[in-house]
Parts: sequence; C-alpha cells; structure tokens
Amino acid sequence: MESRRLRTPLAGLALATSAVLVTACSGGADPQASADPGPGAGSGAVSATAPAATEIKISPAKGSKTVRPNKKVVVAASNGALEEVTVESGGRELEGDFDAERTKWSSSTPMMPDSDYTVSARAVDGTTATSSFKTLKPEHELEVADVTPAIKGEKVGVGAPIIVTFNQQIANKAGVEKALEVKAQKPVQGAWRWINDTTVIYRTAKFWQPHQKVTFTARLKGVQGGKDMYGVKDMTKVIQIGAAQIATIDTRKHKMIVKRDGKVVQTMLISAGNASTREYTTTSGVHLAMGKANPERMISPGRKKGDPGYYDLMINHAVRFSNSGEYVHALNNVWAQGRQNVSHGCINSRPDQARWYYNQVQRGDVITIRGTDREMEWNNGWGFWQLSFKEWSKGSALPKA
Repeated sequence: MESRRLRTPLAGLALATSAVLVTACSGGADPQASADPGPGAGSGAVSATAPAATEIKISPAKGSKTVRPNKKVVVAASNGALEEVTVESGGRELEGDFDAERTKWSSSTPMMPDSDYTVSARAVDGTTATSSFKTLKPEHELEVADVTPAIKGEKVGVGAPIIVTFNQQIANKAGVEKALEVKAQKPVQGAWRWINDTTVIYRTAKFWQPHQKVTFTARLKGVQGGKDMYGVKDMTKVIQIGAAQIATIDTRKHKMIVKRDGKVVQTMLISAGNASTREYTTTSGVHLAMGKANPERMISPGRKKGDPGYYDLMINHAVRFSNSGEYVHALNNVWAQGRQNVSHGCINSRPDQARWYYNQVQRGDVITIRGTDREMEWNNGWGFWQLSFKEWSKGSALPKA
C-alpha cells in the first residue's frame, strides 16, 4: 500500500525533470514537435467546437385563434441574426422592420381581423422556423360611413373641410385619428378636430391652394376603435380643389363682390337681414358654401301658420351658407338691393346675378360677411373658419408636437 502511494508522485517528478532538461539543452523550439504535438499532447491543446445553431422564436404562439389585430408580430433570434421574415394573409404581406442587429423583426402595421396568418423566418446560418395563427372576429366592425365633400367629379372651394363620419362611436379617438392621412399636391398645414364620437373634421391652417388634388386615406384595417371594435376596411377618396372663389359681402354697403383666383368676376347689389331680431340678423364672419338648390323651400323657423312673421316660400337659385337658414338667393327685390336690408337674414340679389352665382359656386367656397353685430358660430353649419387654427387644433385627440 505504501509503495502504491509513492508511485504517482515519482512519475510526475521524472516527467517534470525531463521537461526542464529538454528546455535547457535545446537551442530553440523543435519545429517537428511544434508542428505535430502528436496524440500525447498536454493540457495546453485547444479542441474546436461547432457554434450553436440560431434559435428562432415567433409570437403570437402557433395555433392561436383569437389574436388581437393590433397586436405586434415579433420574430426573435438568439445565437444568430435573421436574414428574412415574411408574415402574410391571403397573399398580402404584413409590413415590419428589423432592429439594428437583425436579431428581432416586429410588425409595423395592424393585421386584418378574422384572418389566417402564416409566418416564415430564416436565419443567416440557414435555420428556419414557421408558424400560423388567426386573428379574432370583432364584435363591432369599424369603417368610414361618409366623407364630405368627396363626390366623384366634384370640384370644391379652397375653404373646404374634410368631414369624416364613422359607422361606430369611437372611444379610441387617438388611435383612429392616427390612421387618417391627408396628402395634397400643394401641401399646407392642417389638423383634425373631433366634434362628437362619430365625426372628425380636417381643416387647414390657411385656405387650400386652388387647382389641385387632395387625397384622403383612412387606414382602418385592424385599428382598434373601442372595446371589441376593429377596423375592417381601408378607404381612399380624392378631392378636387377648384378655383379660389371668394365672395365678400358688406351689409352696410349692400354689396357682394366675387373674386376668382384673385380677380373680380362679379359685383352684386344685395339686401341682407333687417336686424329687427337676432333671428333676422345676418351672421358676420367667414362662412362656406354648403350646398345649393333650385328651388329651395324656405319656412320660417319656430313659427306656425298664422303666426306673425310666418312664411313658406319656394325660392330660386339658393346657395346655403349656415345651418340657421342663411342663403344667397334670388329675389325680385330690386328696390331694396343696394340700398336697404329688409330680409329675414338671407342675402338676396337680383335674379340674373343670383343665377350666375348659383351656377359658379362650389361647395367650400368662401363667403365672408361683415357689417352686422351677430357673429357666426363656429359650429353653425361649416363655420369652422371662425376659430383660429390654434383653437381648432385643440380638438385633435393626438398629442401636440
């Protein structure tokens, strides 16, 4: 037993002594030994190890059936970088971006509700991964119900708003507003303002430049508008801005001057509201032409047949500019036009001139009226230019820059 304990230390000592002698007696390293240490090489040798394969993880989990459309699709790689990621449904690819190291890909747009998605990923080292899942079917489907003014072929004035009405009451106004885009050929600053839970209006800081196209796009697919409510359809409308037609009415001078693209094209003698009551006082401020009819039935508001001041008339060539019953219209009232204000609040003019204006006017044309003590309310029809742009912008649901 004693001799067995001593054998291992003695052998180690002999090897150590041999190593010292070799080093002391040689004039340098043995090339043969360096090139081929042989199978008996010591602990200083390094063995090569194959690198670990890239691991790819995909979220949402494979087989999920009720994925929220606004949830991000994330593909992450460990021990390597991603070369390609494709997420598609029905042949349409979902947009997304890689991070700087290409170790993660994240979707940048919402998905379609009630849709099957497949994910394919490939790493630089050739590792691949696939997955599939389904987005939920929303209880409430969100889409645009109406855009005004946006009739195909219609040209609108330089003051025209873009009024968007939805088919649902919007709780997530910021999310929906973010999905709305306005692009003009001649850009100008603008902002959205929510006036209720279903309607949002776009107004520019200054009038549109005339003679151009403006494209409105609502990218609502997959956008959450409220609880169990997601957008199911995108929409694009092209709005044609026509000539800059601006009418200026001075109720004290009883005159209306119409300019087109800066040049006077018509001067009209008019009669405005008689101002005997607030109701019969024409509103001052910046108005917009909202629509027109020939003829238009006009009934005295708040009065019954037989009441003092009651009327029920058919009026020709009427151009509406407020919701309180104000129009520019025809009336064979030449004794007063240019001399005296005798109307119930409308602007009446000679029949031939009223017909001319009726034929020229575009929805969204500017009608500026001055000379009365009744200010137009900003929410009376399309009185949106009564607010400063700063005030108007406060109605946006998005944080200010």
